[in-house]
Amino acid sequence: MGCFVSTPKDSGGNRRRPGSIGEVSVYVPGLRIPKPVDFTQSLGDYLSKNIVERLSALRTRIVVMAGQEGPTITRTKRKSATQHGGSTLADLQQALEDYLPVLLGLVENGSHLQYKVQFDWVNQEDDTEETTMSNAWYEVLSVLHLMAMLLLSQANLLLLPRTSTDSHQPKVSEESRRASVDIFLKAAGYLDCAVRHVLPQLPGELRRNLPVDLTEGVLRALCLQALGQGVDIQLGMAIDSTKATLAVKRRLACEMVKYWQQAQDNIMNLPLANGWGEKHRLFVKWKYIEAKAAAYYYHGLILDEGNTEKSHGMAVASLQAADEYFKESKKLCEAFNAVPPLSRNPPLWGTMKYLYEKIPKDTSSKVRINRDLYSYERIMETAPTLPDFALALKPDEYQLPQMDPSWRTENVKDGQSGTTNHING
Repeated sequence: MGCFVSTPKDSGGNRRRPGSIGEVSVYVPGLRIPKPVDFTQSLGDYLSKNIVERLSALRTRIVVMAGQEGPTITRTKRKSATQHGGSTLADLQQALEDYLPVLLGLVENGSHLQYKVQFDWVNQEDDTEETTMSNAWYEVLSVLHLMAMLLLSQANLLLLPRTSTDSHQPKVSEESRRASVDIFLKAAGYLDCAVRHVLPQLPGELRRNLPVDLTEGVLRALCLQALGQGVDIQLGMAIDSTKATLAVKRRLACEMVKYWQQAQDNIMNLPLANGWGEKHRLFVKWKYIEAKAAAYYYHGLILDEGNTEKSHGMAVASLQAADEYFKESKKLCEAFNAVPPLSRNPPLWGTMKYLYEKIPKDTSSKVRINRDLYSYERIMETAPTLPDFALALKPDEYQLPQMDPSWRTENVKDGQSGTTNHING
């Protein structure tokens, strides 16, 4: 049940986009913005004035904050403190967390109330500008998606290199790196919950008419992106550690390849459009190829430790593959930054700062050293297969919160016979 309305892209001009989003370490494909809803008109005949006003106040707070800050929140500048003492990101995140338990009262025990309100959101990746659906599960899905995007925006800010007092080189502190991994896992948890527990609540027709921003493929890709970037941070910390072996670094790099490959598989055939979507597709492809460069580089170093002609030949082939993927990733990075909204790379740091220096140098050295021993024809024509490791990083276990206690005393009228039904919490 529940109807839907889509607004064509050229009808309203509600979708405001920045011309540039600045430096990008973590790509956030825009923020979907909620439009105002009249809960009194939709629910006034069924609920008490108290609960209707509470729903209205909580959602209006989100509408105002997201409407004011949404178009600029993905720009990479540190937000100044608000009058409440927190960042804009944290305040909007808290507003969504406050709203969700009250919203869930509309869907409790299959309540007929879930179909009474038309929820309208402005899309970013979909060709359709706005999507309206008369189903409260669509609202829950939209809230979880926005909560995850806010976390990815927060991670991006943490992972932009800063010049510290004790160093002239911009860098990302270890504290920020560790915090970002926790944020990635939390964002992945929201998205995983959306896929496994919220999407199945929507009827098939509504699922087919969801904006591409909320399709299962995009939600899964964003979840995998968060996990892939988490492993990227772990690899960077392993590179900086004197205790991490080549085997550990190779395993992390190979796991990173699998996350990004799965992310790419999920969005490959989706109709991503309107700048944000095209940029999203390029970001995933760029990071997938970049991860392959890292994996083949460490695989080549380990193969080179062997003492046989075959292992040396495979090492050279693997390093040559790393170099080719490295060159391709730089082209994809340029293509990503050139798609509007324009973006740019932050100063190199972490995994890619190290590999940008080492891959061309080590590949050139190994090929030159082995040139007399192995002709090009004798080097394997294709790169050796990367080892297959189980994926270690998992999304946080996130469960939808309990329905707000205020619903336990609410008597819901059915609107026709005038009878009331008590909601059990």
